[in-house]
Amino acid sequence: MIERDSTLISPQATEHTESESNARENKNQGEQEHRSKWSDPFIVMLVAGLCCLLWGSAYPSIKLGYVAFHILPEDIASKYVFAGYRFSLAGILLLLLYRVGFRRKLKLSGREWASLSMLGVLQTGLQYMFFYVGVANTTGVKGSIMNATTTFFSVVLAHFIYKNDKLSRNKIMGCVIGFIGVIIVNFHADLLTFSFSFTGEGFIIMAALVFSITAIYAKRLTAAIDVMMITGASLLVGGLVLTLLGLSLGGQVTHFTWESTLNLVYLALLSSVAFCLWNLLLKYNKVGKVSVYNFLIPIFGALLSALFLGETIWELKNLVALLLVSVGIYLVNRVNSLRMTKSR
Repeated sequence: MIERDSTLISPQATEHTESESNARENKNQGEQEHRSKWSDPFIVMLVAGLCCLLWGSAYPSIKLGYVAFHILPEDIASKYVFAGYRFSLAGILLLLLYRVGFRRKLKLSGREWASLSMLGVLQTGLQYMFFYVGVANTTGVKGSIMNATTTFFSVVLAHFIYKNDKLSRNKIMGCVIGFIGVIIVNFHADLLTFSFSFTGEGFIIMAALVFSITAIYAKRLTAAIDVMMITGASLLVGGLVLTLLGLSLGGQVTHFTWESTLNLVYLALLSSVAFCLWNLLLKYNKVGKVSVYNFLIPIFGALLSALFLGETIWELKNLVALLLVSVGIYLVNRVNSLRMTKSR
């Protein structure tokens, strides 16, 4: 995620329903927007920017966590345990807030629990099986840029799944520009040698693809289940899956110090806080109005990786790749935002 963490409403997802239900949804959402401060453009800009900053900070935080917990590069099992602890804690925090803070019951039907469990296994569990290994085998700068492919995968998938979200000329242009940026970042500084690792950059792309696919299913669940409940439950289930998988493979997370513990707590809070705020924005605004800010994620991720990990961002190929990916994300989402605004 993003990094794009396992959230229930994809920042790249669009509102895909049939014409009649879509009209009713737009009407109800329009009424909500006028009543809520969350639809104020300035609030949207600040909160969306904060979310993107938090998601971008995950790249250096994960790599620093590997160092703090003494997790070796080849120790995949312990990486899964580390990820599992993070998402389990994030899920528990969200569910506690939902139950105690908002005084709502954790009551769902058996079918709804089954749907959330499936989402947790796939969107949190499977996605981060790829993501945590990929982050370990590439730089934070490259990882943040590579993971931006989530946006472009979502746009292409929507074209084949939904009748009312076909690829337009501007969307195609945005995807092409973005993918060119992804290709460029995998060259060495001399732009002559191509460097691509399947378990590094390849796993980052696989994680982005899994997220894009599962986000379509996740979006549908929000019609019947509260957003915070969905997010908390899926994070908890996915976190438990990752923890059990890692432990069964012989992984462990030890060396709990103030530094390592704060790192883990920050990553958990990052997931819970960012997703709650983002989902609130999506609840009271058109998706395009919010997702247009996604271009900030690779920018923050690259800058923070350079700052905290000492990685090089000022190479020409990194700057060009970052610019192209950001422009591509902006074009794809800006088209949706403008069209939705005109349709009001």
